[in-house]
Amino acid sequence: MKNIKMEAPCTAVIAAVNVIVFFVLSFGGMTEDAGYMLSHGAMYVPYITERGEWYRLFTSMFLHFGFQHLMNNMVIFVLLGWNLEVEIGKIKYLIIYFASGLCGNVVSMAGDMRTGEYVVSAGASGAIFGVIGALLYVAIRNRGRIGNVSGRGILFMVIISLYYGFTSGGVDNLAHIGGLVSGFLLGVLLYWKRKSKNRRSAGNRYGR
Repeated sequence: MKNIKMEAPCTAVIAAVNVIVFFVLSFGGMTEDAGYMLSHGAMYVPYITERGEWYRLFTSMFLHFGFQHLMNNMVIFVLLGWNLEVEIGKIKYLIIYFASGLCGNVVSMAGDMRTGEYVVSAGASGAIFGVIGALLYVAIRNRGRIGNVSGRGILFMVIISLYYGFTSGGVDNLAHIGGLVSGFLLGVLLYWKRKSKNRRSAGNRYGR
C-alpha cells in the first residue's frame, strides 16, 4: 500500500473516500436499501429530470449497495487504477476517472428514459470501466503492456465483466459500456506515448 500511495495518490484517495462514505452510511442505515441510498445521493432519473438534481450524476459514483459491491469495485480499481495513474499522470487520470463516471451515468440515464424503467442506481463501476478503457488504449500504444498488466489481460477482463453484467440481474450495463467507451476515447485524446530514453537523452522533450 505504501507504493500505491507514493506513486498513485489519486487512486489511494479515491478508494479511501469510497470506503469512508460507505462506512459512514452504514452507521446510519442499510446501504442495500434503495430508499436509504436515494436519500443520500444515489441516481434516480425522475429526480434528475423533474427536480433538477443533477448532482446525483456525481454523488452516485461514491455510493455502493452493500459491502460486497464496494469491495468488488475497489479491488479492481486499486489493482488497475494505479497503473494508469503512474503512466498518464494525476491530472489526466482524474479527468478520465470522473468524466468516464459521468458519461457512464448519462448513458445509463438515457437508457432509462428510452425504456421508461426507472431504478435507483449507484456505484463507481462506470468510472472504473473508464479507467479500464483508457488502460486498454495505453496498452495498445505500448505494444500490449502497461505496468503489471497486459493488453490481452485487460481485454479479457472487459469481456468477462460485460458478460457477467449481461447475464446477471441488478447490473447497470449501460453505465459500464458508457464508461468503457468514454475512457478509451479520453485515453486517445489525453495520452501521448513516451519517447525512448535514448531519444530523450539527445535533448528531445515529450508530453504526458
